[in-house]
Amino acid sequence: MPVAGHSIPAVPAQPADLSVAPFAAVTAEPAALALTGATVRRGGQALLNDLTWRVEHSQRWVIIGANGAGKTTLLHLAAARTHPSSGTVEVLGERLGATDLAELRTRVGLSTVALAERVPDKELVRDVVITAAWSVVGRFREGYDEVDERRAYALLEQLGVNHLADRAYGTLSEGERKRVQIARALMTDPELLLLDEPAAGLDLAGREQLVARLSALANDPAAPALVLVTHHVEEIPPGFTHVLLLRQGAIVAQGPLLTTLTSANLSLTFGLPLRLTRTGQRFVARAS
Repeated sequence: MPVAGHSIPAVPAQPADLSVAPFAAVTAEPAALALTGATVRRGGQALLNDLTWRVEHSQRWVIIGANGAGKTTLLHLAAARTHPSSGTVEVLGERLGATDLAELRTRVGLSTVALAERVPDKELVRDVVITAAWSVVGRFREGYDEVDERRAYALLEQLGVNHLADRAYGTLSEGERKRVQIARALMTDPELLLLDEPAAGLDLAGREQLVARLSALANDPAAPALVLVTHHVEEIPPGFTHVLLLRQGAIVAQGPLLTTLTSANLSLTFGLPLRLTRTGQRFVARAS
């Protein structure tokens, strides 16, 4: 069982090659996510239409849109769970349709309601997290190394739920479950982390506790590229840098959060006059 995480073998130093031109081009690191003209059609209907979008490794993106805007479909593309009908999608430098998806998916952390619903209520919290190392839900006969055990506990501590490690998952509050799910998504040390409506169904206290944890993650320079889907601007954690606004499968606006998330753009996104206000790094939207 390989240890979770990534290691880069040392490369011995080489003598300078004076025959190389002094201004030789340096290859840039591939984006965490790059869509070019991506369209997804199902039953003759375009769920996503001609999306071009790029997520760099240092960025933290929020995707906002109404129900049916295409947010979940877009997340499935980003997670290499579905292919575009046309256009191209590159995840961590690998083009969908021309790479081993099983290998690629191990490099992407994903937290969704659908995955959470598969977790058995009797599963211990620590096992909910550690089983991500084998990409399974429900611990059986697979074995784990001590380093995996330590990582699972460290992630639970990072999300503030390490005291629940020996509790049954089904006994947790909804807010506690959300944080356990995010710890699981981080278990394989992903290079891209995708969170589908992590605050959905939480009460005010649960939402604020989760937003605080996600803010700490967003501000950690060692954290992977982050993409968070939400309906509500109130759920945007401080530290997120960019926003993508979707309506009916098309992009309304995209760019830096503080300049792109405006009352005008939000109103276009939801088809309703809205007034956006900001206090510090938190947002509130109301009908105007």
